[in-house]
Amino acid sequence: MAACSPNRAPDRVEVGQLTEAERENDPWAALGPVVKRDPVIKLLSPVSGLEPLTWSEDHRISASSTSGISLMEVVCDVHGNKQDLVLHRTSIPVPDQVCELKVGPAEELLRAKDKFSSSSDPAMSQSFMLDRVLNPTVGLHKGILYTSWSPLGCDANGRCLLASLTLDHRLTIHSSTKRLQWTMVADLTQLYGESLESRGYSVPGGQPSKANLLDLAELQRRYRMQTPVRMEWSSVCTTQHVQTNNECKDVGTVLLAVLMENGDLVVWQFCLPILGKDSVLSCNTIQSGVLSPSVLAWWEYEHSGRKMSGLIVGSKLGPVKILPVNLKAVKGYFTLRQPVVLWQESDQIPVHNIKCISLFHPKQNCNCSLVVAARGSYLFWCLLLISKAGLNVHNSHVTGLHSTPIVSMTASRQGSSIYTCSMDGTVKKLTPIFTDMAVAFKQEEIVLPEGLAGRRIHGIAVSPHGAYLALVSTEGMTNGQHPVSRPYQVQFVTLKTPNDAAAELLESPVQSLFKQTDLLDLVRWRVLRDKRIPALLQEELDDKVHNTGSPYLWRLKLFLVRVLYQSLQKAPVEARWRPTHEDSKVFVKDEEGGVVGEGGGGEEEVVSKLQDPEARALEEQTGEVIAWIEAVEAHLTREHMKRVLGEVYLHTWITENTSIPTRGVCDFLTSDPTYEDRAAQVLIGHIQKKMNKQTFPEYCSLCKEVLPFTDRKQAVCSNGHMWLRCVLSYQACQTLAYRRCLLQDSIARLPVPEDPDWIKRILQGPCTFCDSPLL
Repeated sequence: MAACSPNRAPDRVEVGQLTEAERENDPWAALGPVVKRDPVIKLLSPVSGLEPLTWSEDHRISASSTSGISLMEVVCDVHGNKQDLVLHRTSIPVPDQVCELKVGPAEELLRAKDKFSSSSDPAMSQSFMLDRVLNPTVGLHKGILYTSWSPLGCDANGRCLLASLTLDHRLTIHSSTKRLQWTMVADLTQLYGESLESRGYSVPGGQPSKANLLDLAELQRRYRMQTPVRMEWSSVCTTQHVQTNNECKDVGTVLLAVLMENGDLVVWQFCLPILGKDSVLSCNTIQSGVLSPSVLAWWEYEHSGRKMSGLIVGSKLGPVKILPVNLKAVKGYFTLRQPVVLWQESDQIPVHNIKCISLFHPKQNCNCSLVVAARGSYLFWCLLLISKAGLNVHNSHVTGLHSTPIVSMTASRQGSSIYTCSMDGTVKKLTPIFTDMAVAFKQEEIVLPEGLAGRRIHGIAVSPHGAYLALVSTEGMTNGQHPVSRPYQVQFVTLKTPNDAAAELLESPVQSLFKQTDLLDLVRWRVLRDKRIPALLQEELDDKVHNTGSPYLWRLKLFLVRVLYQSLQKAPVEARWRPTHEDSKVFVKDEEGGVVGEGGGGEEEVVSKLQDPEARALEEQTGEVIAWIEAVEAHLTREHMKRVLGEVYLHTWITENTSIPTRGVCDFLTSDPTYEDRAAQVLIGHIQKKMNKQTFPEYCSLCKEVLPFTDRKQAVCSNGHMWLRCVLSYQACQTLAYRRCLLQDSIARLPVPEDPDWIKRILQGPCTFCDSPLL
């Protein structure tokens, strides 16, 4: 087969040239932006808590229920041709052991509970008996109250952590360092309880209280000061650490703010990656002074290159304000001098949820911060803008938005749209429109497709780039009658068309396919359904690849071609996991002495395929697509090899045997006569001069024979022992433990303590073919 250039599509591959008649009858134009996607995820338990549905930056969805957390991960599968969303499901169960808060000596606590439960004063006995925190014998609810996803880069694999708060007030952090396996990293309720006990349950900077547990007010104070209400993660910030040689080293940190029932704010500071309680750098307590706190959110603002931060606290009584967070040794971190009140009236309308969105003000030509809060059936908004005169605050309410209270609110991280959902199942989209000093909102009702309309919605969550909206719902009333049973389901609808998603992928500043999985899945859906790459997308992508040569665009091209290849494959008749029960061919003599074989029709099928023009054209097209895939993969491999050789040249001063097969990589690049890259040739010449005719070959760990570098994917010795090669360092992985790409594209070896820092940085990178993390 003739070689295929990776810069353009083969001539015989149909890339979606549409005529005018086809454009008029385009089925995608008739679908519109809001389309229901399969599958429908059924939950085994009823949902529980506040905002039961959350979507992480690494495209995992958590659904809170009475039995635990149901987790779904969106994966852009390049090895299958099913058009449905590909979701990998896991779960985190609720602990069987009830969480007991430490408030003092056990004997003194028993005497206090006996005293208050049998008190002759009705006010004292009733307030104690009806409080589920003070008196768990009343009956604790089991389930999840709230979940919060951390930003990317917080665990050992560079992915998100999950903080969960149970209904019995246990706050824990979970990590998924292994594929589809969740482990608890830290129990913050226990750690904070031990911290309070060590300082005598005193207020920050105060003396230990002299009151004992036999005082009901003191008992309530000790419980409420460690009963979490909400928690939220900040963005990743940088901390300067002084090393032993007096050099300052930048260390990534992240903050977790926890709102307590008494209004205290506990700010945990972790160094990255978070591996356990040893990763805790500090724990500071801030008194907010907010009565009956209900909700918490981070306020982050960037002005003149300086990043400012604070905490937004809402109350059940109505007020909303921003509190300063003072942190030391955080590079480029600033905060407010004093609290800023956003809404001060105690109108008894509780604050249900708060979102903070960073925007650019086109009228004022500067950055601004938009704070929105769900208060009953209203949406409170506040625009914060820093000018020469100081901090300008403009606030108001959006009225007439819903006829019933808002039960869920979400906002996309990479956009400005806000989505709200009320008790009657109405979902609305709000888009801010700037005026000279304030802001107005364009309201649009999301018309839910069949299967979702009329259902009772408990929570919504939008994907990071606004491509999908996830909804958890139950069956609504039918003819005024409640259903016999209420199964809970998580369903997905699209908010953008595949054309919009493709345009965003081409112009995206993110430069990572994995971070844009939601947009990528829409494009995948269209290619699988149409069995061709859209013509406009193909043309614009080829032009950009030719002009810029961006590795991100090359990986996007590889993804599209792989999906195109899968669309040309026939779906298997039986499930892949089911055995075929095919035995070897058996010949049986018939009555006339002829021989009849079980596989006798195989040759006839091959002949019929060769005679069928459509089958022959499909086979030729599939072969050309395979050649196209191999050409793009070869280009990405060569570019990554150049980067690896550049790191080797920069970090080796003398002839040194590193774990990277430098000579093999150089020979592999120069072995292709069609590869003409002047920069690569110059780099290889410098490296060979530095190596001083040394080869440093790899040896097979089983037979000690040389492992030649003839294939980028595997190494085979002369005795036939085969080892897979690391996609990041190209070393033969001769151990039983290694990491695999999320999309099963490639493998990478695990770093060892003997590796220098620059090799460890190479091994921390994503897959060179799909940008996915290696787990």
